[in-house]
Amino acid sequence: MSPWLILAVPLLIAAFLLYRGQVRKRRRQALLAAPLTHEQRAVVERLVPLVKRLPGDLQIALEGKVNLMLDQVTFRGYNGVEVTEEMRLSIAAQACLLIVNSPAWYDTLRNVLIYPSAFLAGHETHDGTFVHQHSHGTLGESWARGPVVLSWDDALHGGLNMHDGHNVVIHEFAHQLDALSGHTDGIPILRDGQAYAGWEKAMLDAYHHQVDRLERGERTLIDPYGATNHEEFFAEAIVTFFEKPHDLCREEPALYAQLAKLLALDPAQWT
Repeated sequence: MSPWLILAVPLLIAAFLLYRGQVRKRRRQALLAAPLTHEQRAVVERLVPLVKRLPGDLQIALEGKVNLMLDQVTFRGYNGVEVTEEMRLSIAAQACLLIVNSPAWYDTLRNVLIYPSAFLAGHETHDGTFVHQHSHGTLGESWARGPVVLSWDDALHGGLNMHDGHNVVIHEFAHQLDALSGHTDGIPILRDGQAYAGWEKAMLDAYHHQVDRLERGERTLIDPYGATNHEEFFAEAIVTFFEKPHDLCREEPALYAQLAKLLALDPAQWT
Protein backbone atom coordinates (compact mmCIF):
# COMPACT_ATOMS: atom_id res chain seq x y z
CA MET A 1 0.00 0.00 0.00
CA SER A 2 1.31 3.41 -0.92
CA PRO A 3 2.12 5.98 1.79
CA TRP A 4 -0.62 8.20 0.37
CA LEU A 5 -3.24 5.52 0.94
CA ILE A 6 -1.93 4.79 4.43
CA LEU A 7 -2.54 8.45 5.30
CA ALA A 8 -5.75 8.85 3.33
CA VAL A 9 -7.74 5.91 4.75
CA PRO A 10 -7.88 7.08 8.39
CA LEU A 11 -8.61 10.63 7.22
CA LEU A 12 -11.52 9.40 5.12
CA ILE A 13 -12.85 7.33 8.01
CA ALA A 14 -12.60 10.31 10.35
CA ALA A 15 -14.35 12.55 7.81
CA PHE A 16 -17.14 10.00 7.39
CA LEU A 17 -17.65 9.66 11.15
CA LEU A 18 -17.70 13.45 11.53
CA TYR A 19 -20.26 13.77 8.73
CA ARG A 20 -22.44 11.04 10.20
CA GLY A 21 -22.30 12.68 13.61
CA GLN A 22 -23.35 16.02 12.13
CA VAL A 23 -26.24 14.39 10.27
CA ARG A 24 -27.43 12.75 13.48
CA LYS A 25 -27.12 16.02 15.38
CA ARG A 26 -29.15 17.91 12.77
CA ARG A 27 -31.79 15.19 12.75
CA ARG A 28 -32.03 15.29 16.55
CA GLN A 29 -32.39 19.07 16.53
CA ALA A 30 -35.08 18.89 13.87
CA LEU A 31 -37.07 16.31 15.83
CA LEU A 32 -36.82 18.31 19.05
CA ALA A 33 -38.06 21.43 17.24
CA ALA A 34 -40.96 19.67 15.48
CA PRO A 35 -44.47 19.81 16.97
CA LEU A 36 -46.81 16.86 17.02
CA THR A 37 -49.55 16.81 14.45
CA HIS A 38 -52.99 17.99 15.50
CA GLU A 39 -54.17 14.38 15.59
CA GLN A 40 -51.19 13.23 17.68
CA ARG A 41 -51.63 16.11 20.13
CA ALA A 42 -55.28 15.20 20.58
CA VAL A 43 -54.34 11.59 21.36
CA VAL A 44 -51.72 12.63 23.92
CA GLU A 45 -54.08 15.07 25.66
CA ARG A 46 -56.81 12.43 25.80
CA LEU A 47 -54.63 9.56 27.06
CA VAL A 48 -52.27 11.62 29.26
CA PRO A 49 -54.34 14.58 30.52
CA LEU A 50 -51.51 15.61 32.85
CA VAL A 51 -49.70 17.17 29.86
CA LYS A 52 -52.44 19.81 29.62
CA ARG A 53 -51.26 21.18 32.98
CA LEU A 54 -47.77 21.88 31.66
CA PRO A 55 -46.86 25.53 31.02
CA GLY A 56 -46.92 26.40 27.33
CA ASP A 57 -43.15 26.30 26.78
CA LEU A 58 -42.94 22.87 28.39
CA GLN A 59 -45.77 21.55 26.23
CA ILE A 60 -43.73 22.54 23.18
CA ALA A 61 -40.61 20.90 24.63
CA LEU A 62 -42.55 17.74 25.48
CA GLU A 63 -43.78 17.35 21.90
CA GLY A 64 -40.24 17.59 20.55
CA LYS A 65 -38.98 14.98 23.00
CA VAL A 66 -41.88 12.67 22.16
CA ASN A 67 -40.86 12.95 18.51
CA LEU A 68 -37.28 12.08 19.42
CA MET A 69 -38.36 9.06 21.45
CA LEU A 70 -40.64 7.77 18.71
CA ASP A 71 -37.72 8.04 16.29
CA GLN A 72 -35.25 6.29 18.60
CA VAL A 73 -37.32 3.58 20.27
CA THR A 74 -39.04 0.54 18.78
CA PHE A 75 -42.24 -0.49 20.58
CA ARG A 76 -42.75 -4.26 20.42
CA GLY A 77 -45.94 -6.10 21.35
CA TYR A 78 -46.01 -9.49 23.07
CA ASN A 79 -48.69 -12.06 23.92
CA GLY A 80 -50.97 -10.85 21.17
CA VAL A 81 -50.47 -7.10 21.58
CA GLU A 82 -50.68 -5.16 18.30
CA VAL A 83 -48.82 -1.92 18.92
CA THR A 84 -50.80 1.15 17.85
CA GLU A 85 -49.91 4.81 17.42
CA GLU A 86 -51.98 5.56 20.53
CA MET A 87 -49.88 3.16 22.61
CA ARG A 88 -46.63 4.68 21.39
CA LEU A 89 -47.80 8.25 21.99
CA SER A 90 -49.20 7.50 25.47
CA ILE A 91 -46.05 5.76 26.68
CA ALA A 92 -43.67 8.26 25.09
CA ALA A 93 -45.53 11.26 26.53
CA GLN A 94 -45.48 9.82 30.05
CA ALA A 95 -41.81 8.87 29.77
CA CYS A 96 -40.80 12.30 28.49
CA LEU A 97 -42.49 14.13 31.37
CA LEU A 98 -39.49 13.25 33.53
CA ILE A 99 -36.97 14.89 31.20
CA VAL A 100 -39.13 17.58 29.59
CA ASN A 101 -37.07 20.40 31.16
CA SER A 102 -33.81 18.52 31.59
CA PRO A 103 -30.73 17.84 29.45
CA ALA A 104 -30.95 14.17 30.48
CA TRP A 105 -31.97 11.67 27.84
CA TYR A 106 -32.55 7.91 27.65
CA ASP A 107 -29.52 7.45 25.41
CA THR A 108 -29.24 3.67 25.49
CA LEU A 109 -32.94 2.84 25.29
CA ARG A 110 -33.90 1.22 21.99
CA ASN A 111 -36.86 -1.02 22.83
CA VAL A 112 -40.05 -0.85 24.87
CA LEU A 113 -41.79 -4.21 25.22
CA ILE A 114 -45.56 -4.15 25.74
CA TYR A 115 -47.61 -6.97 27.27
CA PRO A 116 -51.41 -6.82 27.40
CA SER A 117 -51.55 -6.90 31.22
CA ALA A 118 -49.47 -8.02 34.20
CA PHE A 119 -46.83 -10.51 33.09
CA LEU A 120 -44.50 -13.04 34.70
CA ALA A 121 -40.96 -11.83 35.33
CA GLY A 122 -38.23 -14.30 36.25
CA HIS A 123 -34.98 -13.93 38.12
CA GLU A 124 -32.28 -16.14 39.62
CA THR A 125 -30.83 -16.36 43.11
CA HIS A 126 -27.71 -18.27 44.20
CA ASP A 127 -27.25 -19.95 47.58
CA GLY A 128 -23.66 -21.08 47.00
CA THR A 129 -24.62 -24.50 45.67
CA PHE A 130 -27.76 -24.18 43.59
CA VAL A 131 -29.26 -21.61 41.25
CA HIS A 132 -32.95 -21.03 42.00
CA GLN A 133 -35.40 -19.75 39.38
CA HIS A 134 -38.21 -17.47 40.57
CA SER A 135 -41.10 -15.86 38.73
CA HIS A 136 -43.72 -13.34 39.83
CA GLY A 137 -46.39 -11.18 38.29
CA THR A 138 -45.35 -7.62 37.57
CA LEU A 139 -46.65 -4.48 35.85
CA GLY A 140 -43.30 -3.28 34.52
CA GLU A 141 -39.56 -3.75 34.42
CA SER A 142 -36.64 -1.48 33.60
CA TRP A 143 -33.22 -2.72 32.59
CA ALA A 144 -30.28 -0.37 33.07
CA ARG A 145 -29.53 0.02 29.34
CA GLY A 146 -32.99 -0.99 28.19
CA PRO A 147 -35.41 -2.38 27.45
CA VAL A 148 -38.38 -1.13 29.45
CA VAL A 149 -41.17 -3.71 29.77
CA LEU A 150 -44.75 -2.57 30.44
CA SER A 151 -48.25 -3.89 30.98
CA TRP A 152 -50.41 -1.91 28.56
CA ASP A 153 -53.50 -2.11 30.80
CA ASP A 154 -51.56 -0.43 33.57
CA ALA A 155 -49.66 1.99 31.32
CA LEU A 156 -52.98 3.16 29.88
CA HIS A 157 -54.64 3.50 33.29
CA GLY A 158 -51.64 5.34 34.72
CA GLY A 159 -51.78 7.92 31.96
CA LEU A 160 -55.53 8.41 32.18
CA ASN A 161 -55.69 8.82 35.96
CA MET A 162 -53.27 11.56 36.98
CA HIS A 163 -54.29 11.78 40.64
CA ASP A 164 -54.23 8.23 42.05
CA GLY A 165 -50.49 8.09 42.76
CA HIS A 166 -49.91 5.07 40.53
CA ASN A 167 -48.11 5.27 37.19
CA VAL A 168 -46.09 2.34 35.91
CA VAL A 169 -44.57 4.28 32.99
CA ILE A 170 -43.27 7.11 35.18
CA HIS A 171 -42.06 4.53 37.71
CA GLU A 172 -40.06 2.49 35.18
CA PHE A 173 -38.63 5.53 33.43
CA ALA A 174 -37.58 6.93 36.81
CA HIS A 175 -35.40 3.81 36.98
CA GLN A 176 -34.04 4.67 33.52
CA LEU A 177 -33.22 8.17 34.76
CA ASP A 178 -31.60 6.74 37.89
CA ALA A 179 -29.51 4.31 35.81
CA LEU A 180 -27.88 7.12 33.79
CA SER A 181 -25.41 7.47 36.68
CA GLY A 182 -24.19 3.92 36.03
CA HIS A 183 -26.04 2.50 39.04
CA THR A 184 -29.74 2.12 39.85
CA ASP A 185 -29.60 3.08 43.50
CA GLY A 186 -31.77 6.16 44.02
CA ILE A 187 -28.84 8.52 43.40
CA PRO A 188 -29.24 9.96 39.88
CA ILE A 189 -26.98 12.45 38.15
CA LEU A 190 -27.85 15.69 39.92
CA ARG A 191 -28.19 19.10 38.30
CA ASP A 192 -25.47 21.73 38.41
CA GLY A 193 -25.45 23.32 41.85
CA GLN A 194 -27.40 20.48 43.45
CA ALA A 195 -25.38 19.02 46.34
CA TYR A 196 -25.34 15.30 47.03
CA ALA A 197 -25.38 15.94 50.77
CA GLY A 198 -28.72 17.75 50.49
CA TRP A 199 -30.09 15.10 48.15
CA GLU A 200 -29.04 12.24 50.43
CA LYS A 201 -30.50 13.83 53.56
CA ALA A 202 -33.85 14.63 51.94
CA MET A 203 -34.17 11.17 50.36
CA LEU A 204 -33.10 9.20 53.42
CA ASP A 205 -35.24 11.23 55.81
CA ALA A 206 -38.32 10.74 53.63
CA TYR A 207 -37.51 7.05 53.11
CA HIS A 208 -37.23 6.43 56.84
CA HIS A 209 -40.46 8.35 57.45
CA GLN A 210 -42.11 6.01 54.94
CA VAL A 211 -40.73 2.87 56.60
CA ASP A 212 -41.65 4.07 60.11
CA ARG A 213 -45.24 4.83 59.10
CA LEU A 214 -45.68 1.46 57.48
CA GLU A 215 -44.27 -0.31 60.54
CA ARG A 216 -46.89 1.52 62.63
CA GLY A 217 -49.60 0.38 60.24
CA GLU A 218 -50.25 3.91 58.95
CA ARG A 219 -51.17 4.88 55.41
CA THR A 220 -48.52 6.67 53.40
CA LEU A 221 -48.69 9.27 50.66
CA ILE A 222 -45.96 7.57 48.63
CA ASP A 223 -46.91 4.07 47.53
CA PRO A 224 -45.83 1.44 50.11
CA TYR A 225 -43.77 -0.30 47.43
CA GLY A 226 -41.33 2.58 47.81
CA ALA A 227 -40.26 1.15 51.17
CA THR A 228 -38.71 -1.85 49.38
CA ASN A 229 -35.35 -0.10 48.94
CA HIS A 230 -33.87 3.26 47.96
CA GLU A 231 -34.21 2.78 44.21
CA GLU A 232 -37.91 1.89 44.46
CA PHE A 233 -38.48 4.80 46.80
CA PHE A 234 -36.90 7.13 44.26
CA ALA A 235 -39.21 5.83 41.53
CA GLU A 236 -42.36 6.03 43.65
CA ALA A 237 -41.40 9.48 44.95
CA ILE A 238 -41.24 10.75 41.36
CA VAL A 239 -44.68 9.28 40.64
CA THR A 240 -46.04 11.12 43.67
CA PHE A 241 -44.20 14.30 42.64
CA PHE A 242 -46.18 14.37 39.38
CA GLU A 243 -49.52 13.02 40.57
CA LYS A 244 -49.83 14.46 44.09
CA PRO A 245 -47.44 17.42 44.11
CA HIS A 246 -49.30 19.56 46.65
CA ASP A 247 -49.49 16.71 49.16
CA LEU A 248 -45.82 15.82 48.67
CA CYS A 249 -44.79 19.45 49.06
CA ARG A 250 -46.72 19.62 52.34
CA GLU A 251 -45.63 16.27 53.82
CA GLU A 252 -42.04 16.08 52.58
CA PRO A 253 -40.99 19.62 51.57
CA ALA A 254 -37.27 18.83 51.45
CA LEU A 255 -37.84 15.84 49.18
CA TYR A 256 -40.15 17.85 46.94
CA ALA A 257 -37.54 20.62 46.67
CA GLN A 258 -34.82 18.16 45.67
CA LEU A 259 -36.99 16.52 43.01
CA ALA A 260 -38.00 19.95 41.71
CA LYS A 261 -34.31 20.86 41.33
CA LEU A 262 -33.44 17.54 39.72
CA LEU A 263 -36.20 17.72 37.11
CA ALA A 264 -36.35 21.55 36.89
CA LEU A 265 -40.11 21.30 37.34
CA ASP A 266 -42.62 22.55 39.91
CA PRO A 267 -45.92 20.74 39.31
CA ALA A 268 -47.42 22.17 42.50
CA GLN A 269 -47.51 25.51 40.66
CA TRP A 270 -49.13 24.20 37.47
CA THR A 271 -52.68 25.33 36.95
